[in-house]
Amino acid sequence: MSSLGTARELLAEFPVVDGHNDLPWALREQVRYDLDARDIATDQSAHLHTDLARLRAGGVGAQYWSVYVRADLPDAVPMTLEQIDCVRQLIDRHPADLRAALTAADMEAARSEGRIASLMGAEGGHSIANSLATLRALYALGVRYMTLTHNYNNDWADSATDEPNAGGLTAFGRAVVREMNREGMLVDLSHVAATTMRDALDASLAPVIFSHSSSRAVCDHPRNIPDDVLERLPGNGGVAMVTFVPKFVLQAAVDWTAAADENMREHGLHHLDTTSEAMKVHRAFEERHPRPVATAATVADHLDHMREVAGVDHIGIGGDYDGTAFTPDGLDDVSGYPNLIAELLDRGWSRPDLAKLTWQNSVRVLGAAEDVARDLQATRGPSNATIESLDG
Repeated sequence: MSSLGTARELLAEFPVVDGHNDLPWALREQVRYDLDARDIATDQSAHLHTDLARLRAGGVGAQYWSVYVRADLPDAVPMTLEQIDCVRQLIDRHPADLRAALTAADMEAARSEGRIASLMGAEGGHSIANSLATLRALYALGVRYMTLTHNYNNDWADSATDEPNAGGLTAFGRAVVREMNREGMLVDLSHVAATTMRDALDASLAPVIFSHSSSRAVCDHPRNIPDDVLERLPGNGGVAMVTFVPKFVLQAAVDWTAAADENMREHGLHHLDTTSEAMKVHRAFEERHPRPVATAATVADHLDHMREVAGVDHIGIGGDYDGTAFTPDGLDDVSGYPNLIAELLDRGWSRPDLAKLTWQNSVRVLGAAEDVARDLQATRGPSNATIESLDG
């Protein structure tokens, strides 16, 4: 059997838990949540990286749908609620394919039923508006991780792609981490500054995740994870989920992306805009300046290094589909995961190691967060601390 055939066979038993997919934001931006206009039960390859047939072809068994809103927009809380509502609508529309999942046991139940476990992750601590009560409300609505920052600092945590302000986490930031531990919400350290990563690891009593981040040693981009942080994951129990975004995995793409982003701003567009108008601007720039192309092998280089530093029990996959304008060759959309697994098979990765990468590690880490929450809830109640009381 070919490596690709073996990869598909493995994924039938141990499907991919993908840490981050921005389909809800793409649906907001493209059609304002008109799910008939972007019916994922039909081929959406002209508009999206994601639809049900391609999720099935890719061997996806669980998906964290990102309920992201941009940090530079007002009204983050109601916009986050709209994103949550979008995910719920998707699950309700497609019950044969999607199953709501709140726990590790729900993920396993979905796998046994042949459905895709659908979880939610909030991207950016701005989505709680400095309120621990809002954090708890998001958990009650089904959000199972929160990325502490997005591209900009918030009032209590530094981002990887902003100027340092807090120096990592403030006292309130550490309180947010502790309250996430008490709720059972995974602390997601993608997008945060390395100082924030280290502070969060110091503060967290539960395993952390990186829902979509790669290796800083392989590609020197601030969005990636330094080796000293990867080295701490075995002691913490957490999981670093490699992302596919070319500008985070291919060094040559870093400089190209900086120029492409500037071109977008010169046209009055946000650099993360993926609407049809924005993509026309992107493609015109690419015609003048050919884009460096990442491949499945590029991503595999990151996984080889992350496995060496953190260990095979502490790595996973978080593609960031529908949240990026460009994808690697062979990983063009959510149908591409078998190509990555085939590449790793060719590099000598064993079936047990790949089962950990695709399914077991990510299910384990959510279950561990649930265990920590159960213990904490037995010893203390919810915190009503405010940012004013802790940070002044």
